[in-house]
Formats: sequence, structure tokens, C-alpha cells
Amino acid sequence: MIGCIIQARIGSTRLPGKVMLNLDENPVLYYVLEQLRSCKLVDKIIVATTTLDEDDVIENFVATMKVDVFRGSSNDVLDRYYQCAKEFSIDTIVRITADNPLIDPTIVDDLIKKFISNSYDCLTNAYVRTFPYGTEVEIFSFESLEKAWTNAIKPSEREHVTPYLYNNSDNFKIFNVEYPKNISNFRWTIDHENDLTLVKLIVSKIKKRPILINDILDLLSKEPELFEINKNQIPNEGYQKSLKEDEEYLKSRKKDRENHE
Repeated sequence: MIGCIIQARIGSTRLPGKVMLNLDENPVLYYVLEQLRSCKLVDKIIVATTTLDEDDVIENFVATMKVDVFRGSSNDVLDRYYQCAKEFSIDTIVRITADNPLIDPTIVDDLIKKFISNSYDCLTNAYVRTFPYGTEVEIFSFESLEKAWTNAIKPSEREHVTPYLYNNSDNFKIFNVEYPKNISNFRWTIDHENDLTLVKLIVSKIKKRPILINDILDLLSKEPELFEINKNQIPNEGYQKSLKEDEEYLKSRKKDRENHE
């Protein structure tokens, strides 16, 4: 079974509650789900949120959209994915984050085709960046997820699900899909207030559904000033923060070893 697991939580540090903020009369999470419902190769969509009370609102909203919900660890997102995939018997996991309301279902399907027609352990369009921020897809086998879940110890590897695979790329067959040209300077993910402003404008100006990457690029060519709104955002802030936590964790482990010698 090919299952799309969407990680979602209220407790975002940079823009709290962002997945439930409205883009029009509907919140960000609504768009994530509606875009992905247009995928032809996804068998099941599941929203994986946390067991925290604040995330009851996510479970309740997802129920209104008749989509499955899984609740797991708030910090150990790798464990949340593993337990979710196990519970729903998912063989091939498509990882999507809930701050990407304009995720392109045709990109998702294209990557799934590449994954299932080859013997990859992990396939992504975000390891080497050429696609815009907001179009990230990661696909990996349950076996690879289980190996990561069993062996990953660094905070970044537990929080961001896939770094263990990339950090041990000699042990996994990983393939990175690249866009015909590098347009990773564009972003329509939502991390900050100005990101939300831009995505609201995109949603209001593009009337067709689902909204695809070419629709947004076409809008960009006609109204390039729109993309000045959030062009100075620092990419991957959350992951960079986790890497600093890794340093502290490794120092702590080293100190513990020295104390026991």
C-alpha cells in the first residue's frame, strides 16, 4: 500500500497554529488534503499529529474531511511516522508536511512512479534543492523507515524523519529528482507571516483546483512583484536548529563516556 502521511501540529514555533490558519474560508490543512486528493497513485492519506491536547483541533478538523488520523509523539516525529505506517500497514510512505498547502499532486505522482519502477530505498526532490520550497516530497520504503527508527539517535534524525537515511547514504539507495532548472529561490511553503500573505494571494489569484507548479510559475511571470513578499526568508530554519541540538547531544554523550571511564 502507498500511503501519504502528512505531519501536522499546532505547536509551530515560528508561526503558531499555522496549519489551521485560513487561506480563504478554508485553513492551510484543508488545501494540503484537497491537493493530495488529486493524486492518482496514493492509496491512503493519513494526517499524523501529536497526542497533545492542543492538537485535538487537528483531529476534529480532519474527521470533518473524512481522512484518517494517527496520533503519536510530539518530538520524536520519526517514531510517529513509524508507528503510523505500522498501524495502517503502509509499504511505501509518501512524506508531506502540513505547511505546504500548494503541494502539487502531479509532482507527487511523478515521484511515486519513479520510486515504484526502481529499487530505491528513498526518493526525494528536496535533498539537493532545485524545486521551490513548498513542493517537497519524500518517498521511502517501510523497511528503510524501520532501519532509521531502530538506529537513529541524533535529535535531528528523530525530529525530521529522514536525515538518518541521508547521513548513512552508503547503506541506502537514494535518488534525488531535480527540476529542469534550479528554481529553489522561490517559496510557497508557510513558515512565517509573510509566507502566509503570499500563499493567500496565490490562492485568491489562481481559480483552478488543484493548483499546480506551472500555474504558480505562470502567475510569477505575470506578477513577479508578488514573490518579493517573502524572498528573504532563511531556508530550513527548523533543521538548522536541530543540527545545533545534535552538537549539544553529542557533547553530552562524550562527557558521559568520559565520566564513566
